[in-house]
Amino acid sequence: MEIFKIYSYKFTLIHLIDIVMLGFVIYQLYRILKGSLAFNMMAGLLTIYVAWLVVRFFQMPLMETVLGEFTKVGIIAILIVFQQEIRKFLLLIGRSALTGENQSIFRFLPWNWKVEKNFNTNYEEIVEACELLANSYTGALIVFPKTSEMKFIGASGEILDSFITKKIILSIFNKTSPLHDGAMIIANSRIKAVNAVLPVSDNPEYQSKYGLRHLSALGITEQTDAIALVVSEERGTMAIAKGGKLTDNLSKQELVEMLTTEFSSQMLSVNTQPNK
Repeated sequence: MEIFKIYSYKFTLIHLIDIVMLGFVIYQLYRILKGSLAFNMMAGLLTIYVAWLVVRFFQMPLMETVLGEFTKVGIIAILIVFQQEIRKFLLLIGRSALTGENQSIFRFLPWNWKVEKNFNTNYEEIVEACELLANSYTGALIVFPKTSEMKFIGASGEILDSFITKKIILSIFNKTSPLHDGAMIIANSRIKAVNAVLPVSDNPEYQSKYGLRHLSALGITEQTDAIALVVSEERGTMAIAKGGKLTDNLSKQELVEMLTTEFSSQMLSVNTQPNK
């Protein structure tokens, strides 16, 4: 049944459903990739494709040939760039289909794990735990996502949904704990994952000065807009990584102020909400 017509193209109800479903898929992909390096890569691939369409429309043979070579290998490039995300996503689907554990996949969907605008985290308790770890020369790495939900990063470790307490942080990063080596991810005022594996920075400015834990903190902040708090096991100091830059040897008060400042707009929205 025809609903409306644009020039010679007739739109039916099936066409509208098709467009709505495609828009929904694109929106969910945007939410999954938002704030990550993968999002920037996808935007770059899309820009090349749009540019190819433009030069093709204006019949510019040289540019069309050059950009056409990129579009020919576009699918292969996507598979290479997003191989980790695709592999983990397929593993989750397969595990759910074979074992019937539907919850194992649904908890990774963006509408079930998101970084809320009202970010109300007790930074002081987190930093107090890190200070105790630093005094005992015990390493730790905690990541605070902003817009990037980091579901696939969290899936590389152990998924949790725990309250944030000093004792839990100390027990997880205890040297005898099997979960102490990786990173802890805190989002929406909850501990979402522990023992997560992060990308490592290859910045030569830091490679000769710091170990794997600090390079991982730098790596995740290079590829996403997250903030990383890292405790040095060798020096007993605390540092903050942001945007691929590291600020080391910070005090407890400095850390609390920096984290509060980073998320001040989200916390302000919580404080200004009227009481019900």
